[in-house]
Amino acid sequence: MKIFIKILLILTVCRAMAIDENYGSWISPITSNSIVEKTIKFANIYVDGNDLYLSEMRPSEKGRSTILKYNGKTFEEVLDKQFHAKTKVHEYGGLSFAAKDGEIYFSNFEDQRIYKINKKGKISPITPVSTDRYANFIIDKKRELIFCVEEEHLENEVNNSIVKIDENGKVTKIATGFDFYSSLTISDDNKKLAFLAWNQPDMPWDAAELWESDIEDNGDLKNLKRVAGSETEAIFQPRFSKDGSLYFVSDRTNFWNLYKYKDDEIESIYPMDAEFGLPLWVFGMSTYDFFYKDGKTYIVACYTKNSKDNLAIIDVENKTLEKVDSRYSYFTNIATLDEKVFFFGASPLDVTSVVSLDLKTKKSEILKKSRDLQIDLRYISEPEFIEFETQNQHVSYMIYYPPTNKDYISKKGERPPLIVQSHGGPTSQAVGVLKLEIQYWTSRGFGFVDVNYAGSTGYGREFRQKLYGNWGIYDVDDCVDAAQYLVKKGKADENRLIIRGGSAGGYTTLAALTFRDVFHAGASYFGISDIIALVEDTHKFEAKYEDKLVGPYPETKQLYFERSPINFTEQLSCPIILFQGEDDKIVPPNQAEKMYKALNEKKLPTAYLLFENEGHGFRNAKAIKKAIESELYFYSRIFGFEIKDDIEPIKIQNLKI
Repeated sequence: MKIFIKILLILTVCRAMAIDENYGSWISPITSNSIVEKTIKFANIYVDGNDLYLSEMRPSEKGRSTILKYNGKTFEEVLDKQFHAKTKVHEYGGLSFAAKDGEIYFSNFEDQRIYKINKKGKISPITPVSTDRYANFIIDKKRELIFCVEEEHLENEVNNSIVKIDENGKVTKIATGFDFYSSLTISDDNKKLAFLAWNQPDMPWDAAELWESDIEDNGDLKNLKRVAGSETEAIFQPRFSKDGSLYFVSDRTNFWNLYKYKDDEIESIYPMDAEFGLPLWVFGMSTYDFFYKDGKTYIVACYTKNSKDNLAIIDVENKTLEKVDSRYSYFTNIATLDEKVFFFGASPLDVTSVVSLDLKTKKSEILKKSRDLQIDLRYISEPEFIEFETQNQHVSYMIYYPPTNKDYISKKGERPPLIVQSHGGPTSQAVGVLKLEIQYWTSRGFGFVDVNYAGSTGYGREFRQKLYGNWGIYDVDDCVDAAQYLVKKGKADENRLIIRGGSAGGYTTLAALTFRDVFHAGASYFGISDIIALVEDTHKFEAKYEDKLVGPYPETKQLYFERSPINFTEQLSCPIILFQGEDDKIVPPNQAEKMYKALNEKKLPTAYLLFENEGHGFRNAKAIKKAIESELYFYSRIFGFEIKDDIEPIKIQNLKI
C-alpha cells in the first residue's frame, strides 16, 4: 500500500510539473532533424557462403544506396561512393546486387549497367551501355554466367525476360513469353533454376506462377515445368534446399503458407491462418530461410498474425513449429548463416535494426541500428491495435498512437487533432513499430492512426481482394470509419480530422477529401488525382493494376472518371497540401499540378511543393525534412495553433486566417 501511495504521489508531482498547453503546440525533442540526421534505411541482407552483406539507403547522401560487408564485428562499405547500387526494373527495383566467392555484382543507378567488384576492390562494367535494366542476379561460377531479369526499354514498348550474361557482357535471352519475371533461384548443384512469372492484368500477388527448369551446360533452359500457381493462386519466394527440394509460399488456402515440391508432389509444411508471404513489389523479398542440423532441414520464418509479426523455427520432417520469443514485433529479410539467423527487426520501442539471433541459445544481438535514438521513452507513443466494424459490413484494422509528451497535459475538455494515415500500395500494411515520422506528430499533441483498410496485406487473400472493384470506396470508407470510431471513443476532435497518404494512399486521401465530408485538411504525397491519366501515363509493371482495382480499361472508363477526385473538385471544401517529386515516373507531377490548379480555382487554402531530383518516395534528407516541416506549418495555419519549431514558412494560397 505504501509503494502504491508513493507511485501515486510521484505521478501527481509529474502531472503538476507538466504544462497545460493546446494540442499541436507542444514542444518536442523529436524534430525534423531527428528524422533525417544520422539515419539510414536498410534494404536487403545477402549471404554468400560465410560472407554476410547488407544494402542500405542513406538520406544524408541524397538517397544513395550502398553495399556493406560484415567482418564479424562491424559493417564495412565495399562500394565506391561514385556508385549508387539501385536497379530500376519495375521502377520500384529491390535487391540490386549479388555476391559469389568474394566478388560482387551490382546494378548502378545512373546507367543501369551491371558492374563487378573483384576481390581486390576494382570495379569494372560487365554489360554495355544501353537502355536495358537488370535485376535479381544469380551468379553461376561453374558456367561463368550471370542469370538475371532483363527489362528491355525500346522506343514504344518494354519487354521483360530472363537472360544469361557472360563475362564479356554478351546478353542472351533464355526465357520469354511472360509479361514479368522475378525471384530467380538456383539449386546448390547448379542444375536447376526456378522463377516466378505472370501476365497482365495480374499483379504478382494475384496470380504468379512458379516454374522450374533444367540448366544446360551452356546456360540455356530446358524441360520447363509449371510447378504451382494459377488464376486464383499467387506464389512467393521459391527457394531450393540442399537436397534439391523446391520450397515456396502460396496463398491457395487464403493465407500465404509454406509448401514443398519434390518428385512431382506438393506438400504443405505447416498450415496456419497466418501470412508467410508479402506482395512482391520489389526484388529480393525474403520471409524464410533454411538451416540444417543433424541431417535435418529446418526453416526459420517470419509470419504475420493478428496485425503483428512473429519469428518461428519449423521442423520440416516432423511438421512442428516453435515460436521464438523476441522483443521484436516486426521481422523482414530473413537470412541464415550457420546456426544464426539475420533479419531486420523493430518494435514499438525499438528502431529498425540489423539483428543476429543464435538458433541454439535464442539470444539476439543488434549488429547495426538504423539510427542512434537518444530520446526519453516518455516522449514515445506506444500503439494500440484495434479491430473495428466498417460501414461495408467487414472488420478492418487500425494502429492508433495517442498524443504523448511527458512535459505536457491537454487543456481541460480539449480533444486532440487526429491524423489518419492511408498507406500506399494499396496492398501495403501498416505495422506498429517505432517510426519517428509518426512520433514527430504524437509528441506535438496529435493523435495518429495508421489504417489497414480492406485491401491491405496481412489478413489473407480474401481481405486483400476486397478492394478489387472498390478502390476509392472501401479504402476511403475504412479511413472515415476509423476516424469516426476514435471520435466516438473521445480520442479525437471531430472538427480537426486530417488525412494524409502517399502514392495510392495519396489517392485514398484525395478521394476521402473529395467524396466524403468528414476530414478538415489533408496532405497528399505524390498522390493520384486522375485515375484515367494514371492508366494512360504509367509504367508497365502497374499498367493494368487498375483493371483489378477499378475495372477493365477502357471498357469501364466512365467508372474511372467517377472515381477520380480531379473531376469533382466542386465537392472539395477543405485545405490540402501537395508534395511531389519532379522525377516521379510512377505518378507524374501533372497529377499534383492538376489538383493544385483546381484547388486554387476554388479559392481553397492550398500549397504545392515540387522537389527536384526526387522520384516516387523522397530519399534526400533535405526533401524529407522540408516536407514534414511544411506539413506541420500548414496545419498550424489552418487550425490556428501556435508552433514552437523554427520552421521556414511556406506560401499558402487563398489563406484568409
